[in-house]
Amino acid sequence: MLIFERIREELRDGRSPQQAIHQGYANAFSTIADANITTLITAIILFAVGTGPVKGFAVTLSIGILTSMFTAIVGTRAVVNLIYGGKRVKKLSI
Repeated sequence: MLIFERIREELRDGRSPQQAIHQGYANAFSTIADANITTLITAIILFAVGTGPVKGFAVTLSIGILTSMFTAIVGTRAVVNLIYGGKRVKKLSI
């Protein structure tokens, strides 16, 4: 996953585990947003140009993109914060 690779890069650069998690998510956000926004623009064009089932596909695609983006960013960060949030961690096993 892209976020975990960014965290690994931050750990290699000598950051503490808490700083690496924070910077990893911050750095990965723009890449994730860029990829999903591009697909969302395609779905909007499909909705504008298409008829019938194509419009339905565009709506379904848009809902899937938004859900995927939310869980990729907010969901995984919530789980990571739940596991590592209040603890002083010396080493991160990612």
